Amino acid sequence: MRLLVITAFLAFAVDQISKIWIVHVMDLKTRLAIDVLPPLLNFRMGWNRGINFGLFAGNEEWLRWILIAVAFGICAFVLRWVRKEGGGWRVYVSAGLLVGGAMGNVIDRIVYGAVADFLNMSCCGFTNPTAFNIADIAIFAGAIGLIFFVGKDSESQT
Repeated sequence: MRLLVITAFLAFAVDQISKIWIVHVMDLKTRLAIDVLPPLLNFRMGWNRGINFGLFAGNEEWLRWILIAVAFGICAFVLRWVRKEGGGWRVYVSAGLLVGGAMGNVIDRIVYGAVADFLNMSCCGFTNPTAFNIADIAIFAGAIGLIFFVGKDSESQT
C-alpha cells in the first residue's frame, strides 16, 4: 500500500504543479492559448465543469459537489478493492495513479469551481478540439492498469 500512496502523491503533485506553472505562472488563464510544438502540443485553457470531454457539464453549484463526492466515492472503492484483492507493484501503481489524478481534479473543483484543462494535442491532419490535464492522463492510465493487472499480478506481492 505504501507504493500506492507514493504514486498517488506524485501524480497529485505533478498535476498541481503543472497547473500552477502553466495556468498561473505562464498566465494561460488570461492568454487562453500558447503554441508549444504545433500541432503536436499546444496549451489551450479550458474549464471543465463536467466529467471527461465536458459530459454532464453545467454551471449548477450542486453538480460540482456531486462530482467531488463521486470522485471521493470512486477513490474509496478503489482503495478498498485493492487492499482486499492485493496484487503486485503494477496494481498499486495503477491505483495510485487513479487516486492521485482524481484528487488533483477534486482540488480544482474546490478551488476554481471547475477542472483546469490545458493540454491540447493534434496530429496527422486531426485537430483535437478538447483539452485535458495531467490528472486526466493519470486517471486514464490508472484505470487501464487496473483492468489489465488486477487478478493477474498477485504472484509478485508488494
